[in-house]
Amino acid sequence: MGNSSILVVGGGISGLTAAVEAAEVGYDVFLVEKNPYLGGKVAQINQYFPKLCPPNCGLEINFKRIRSNPRIKFFTLAEVESITGQEGDFTVTVKLSPRYINEKCTGCGKCVEVCPAERSNTFNYGLDKTKAVYLPHEFAFPFKYVIDGQACQGASCGKCVEVCPVKAVELDMQPKTMTLQVGSIVWATGWQPYDASKLAYYGFGRYPNVITNVMLERLAAVNGPTRGKIVRPSDGKEITSIAFVQCAGSRDENHLKCCSTVCCMATLKQALYVREQYPDAKITIYYIDIRSRGKHEDFYTKVKETANVNFIKGKAGEIVEDPATGNLVVIAEDQLAQQLTKESYDLVVLATGMQPATAAGQIPAEAGYDEDGFVASALPGIYAAGCVSGPMDVAACVQDATAAALKAIQSVRGQKNG
Repeated sequence: MGNSSILVVGGGISGLTAAVEAAEVGYDVFLVEKNPYLGGKVAQINQYFPKLCPPNCGLEINFKRIRSNPRIKFFTLAEVESITGQEGDFTVTVKLSPRYINEKCTGCGKCVEVCPAERSNTFNYGLDKTKAVYLPHEFAFPFKYVIDGQACQGASCGKCVEVCPVKAVELDMQPKTMTLQVGSIVWATGWQPYDASKLAYYGFGRYPNVITNVMLERLAAVNGPTRGKIVRPSDGKEITSIAFVQCAGSRDENHLKCCSTVCCMATLKQALYVREQYPDAKITIYYIDIRSRGKHEDFYTKVKETANVNFIKGKAGEIVEDPATGNLVVIAEDQLAQQLTKESYDLVVLATGMQPATAAGQIPAEAGYDEDGFVASALPGIYAAGCVSGPMDVAACVQDATAAALKAIQSVRGQKNG
């Protein structure tokens, strides 16, 4: 008789969906997430597409379902180290990294007030800094602080220990390992933005005013580094012109061969963010072709008809900075006009593609991967969900995760009844 528990790896929208769907029909679920909070990349988005509403309301519904369901046990700062066994009887080793803050934390923030050390804010893609002890973001779940062990000065400082009124700080906390016995696994580790520094001809990492589409999401978010004001990273200047460069690393034989699905619609949405803040700004979108399928075509038409939004059919070949102003010249062929264009902008946004967050040694080696690293075939009892199996938007992730949860349930039921 097999084990009827289900492990969900990854606490983004796909993992959350799979976990609550399985638990709410009566299965015990273990949910592990490597970040100190649940919500994944969706928590970092400014607005959902196509409703253009903030993601926090949708995430909070899922968090409420988790809080109220005793069948779900979740672990943050947790990563799978190994999987052995077979369908119906997997043994999974999970490493738990220290939070240095225990369960007594009330989220009062007194520790931050006295912390002298700083770290780059990964939630905002390095656009600002936090103290070494920090709350991941304003809507974090669990709503508990965490200490960056690399940035913290440790016991030589200890100011956070002294001021904490509930004795929640434990600077000597150590990594732990736990072992889980489960019958099936949903693998929902999500995606990472393609590394734009690999696109040397675009200058990301060298030119501060070349940013990625996910960075723009944080600039536009009210809980972002600029409280929602879209400005240049180099000098905080308001923008008068902005270029969006599509397929930055996607649909490219030298990088990601696949289309990343969401980039076109994300850029169209972001163009409206910019237009709302800067009614007179010049907005240019460099594209191979705009992929706005089905009902999304109407949204594309709306943006195309918006004043001062210009579409240039042609992949940008190079971006060059004017060191005196920090402005950026985008060099591209306008295929429709059949001419080379050189236009200057205050800010350039690279629409970087989706790269799967798969790691060697986690999913058993027998799993099949496609040429871009996405999980192409499941193993008996192990099912991929969401963007780890292919680029997709939030709605598609929810559907895919629900399907994966059903497969995981069918797997444990089959083993139990076998």
